[in-house]
Amino acid sequence: MTMPADRLTTLEIRAAEQENTIEELSGQIAEQWTVIERMQRKLDALTDRFLALEEQSSADVPVTKPPHY
Repeated sequence: MTMPADRLTTLEIRAAEQENTIEELSGQIAEQWTVIERMQRKLDALTDRFLALEEQSSADVPVTKPPHY
């Protein structure tokens, strides 16, 4: 049978370990958010470049009737 002091110590240890785990997870989330923001900026820049290239390459195509008309 465990004594009340032992139970309290066990609970304090568990609380400290959980607090440490929460801090570690919070740090990882912050790092991942930074990576996501950086990737979003790169995606936006690439999208802009792609649209600009697409506009340059699309020469004025004459609208003609298909041969079967």
